[in-house]
Amino acid sequence: MAVTGCWPCCGNGFSTISLVWADGGYAGRLVTWAAAVLALTVTVVKRTDDVRGFVVVPRRWVVERTFGWLSRHRRLVRDYERLPEHHEAMVLWATTMIMTRQLVRQATGEPASPRWGGQRTRPQPNQQDPQTA
Repeated sequence: MAVTGCWPCCGNGFSTISLVWADGGYAGRLVTWAAAVLALTVTVVKRTDDVRGFVVVPRRWVVERTFGWLSRHRRLVRDYERLPEHHEAMVLWATTMIMTRQLVRQATGEPASPRWGGQRTRPQPNQQDPQTA
């Protein structure tokens, strides 16, 4: 697999990332390529074949949560882009928006905006929670 220079993490751009979890479908060349080119350790999370029905797979929730966050952005719901580079740019924009919103909430102490129901308020330090009273 050749690198075309579109990877921002090449050349230790993300030196704090050292471990990546991948689905069982990515086992094989990805593990050796990531180790050689990106200097990353890829851990493949696989389901056991002998178990039938629903089984919780360790760390799978991280991947599903990330896909859920990304699918809230309209251009990532369907495959609208013609070139992989355009899709990659849309994913980078979406993750940038997600990270900046989380950083602002963390810095200001504001609760997350509600997806349904009423507006959330930040509890005062000396005020008791009405649910616990």
